[in-house]
Amino acid sequence: MAYGDNVDPKNRVVAIVLVGLLTAVLGYGLVNGLNISIVKKIAEKLDVVDVEEPPPPEEPPPPPPPDNKLPPPPPVVTPPSPIPPPVTTNTVQSVPEPPRVAPPPVYTPPAPPAPPPAPDMSAPGKPKGNPARWATNDDYPARAMREEREGTTGFRVTYDASGKPTGCDVTASSGHADLDAETCKLVLRRARFDPGKGRDGSPQGGSYSNRIRWQIPR
Repeated sequence: MAYGDNVDPKNRVVAIVLVGLLTAVLGYGLVNGLNISIVKKIAEKLDVVDVEEPPPPEEPPPPPPPDNKLPPPPPVVTPPSPIPPPVTTNTVQSVPEPPRVAPPPVYTPPAPPAPPPAPDMSAPGKPKGNPARWATNDDYPARAMREEREGTTGFRVTYDASGKPTGCDVTASSGHADLDAETCKLVLRRARFDPGKGRDGSPQGGSYSNRIRWQIPR
């Protein structure tokens, strides 16, 4: 229990009154120039009662100083990759092939009828007149007649689109050069032809083959 709780309330009031009177007297003495000694004597006669105040309550101990150690940093968390990892599966799923749809048929217009073929007007050329008259006995070489040389010469004559001979070749010799040479000479001079015709009827040249027999007249 505190000491202040044992003081009589009446004594406390008396003490307060006495203190107030003492204060008033001191103030009056200071104002009126009273002797300080008088004030001391009056003060000694006063029965001052000391009132002890209870001691203040004990303050709680201060909190311990904060620890300066910082907490460990949080662990670094790597964010997940935005691209998901490929999923590897050992099972191969067969995807059914969609049914094949046949394309619609393409309309092809029928080809126009082919024009009728042109009439074939081709025709071979032929000699004009009798080829036997191209060489006669009157054309027999005199020297060959004196030497009584005879024979047959085969020839081939070519002609142009007008029917005129353009060349002569001996295809079979009579055995006598003069008789062969006289044969082509007479053919080129006397032979004439009706030229042949192409498919369209245009004239065209050609060739003709025959032979002349040289025989001394009896």
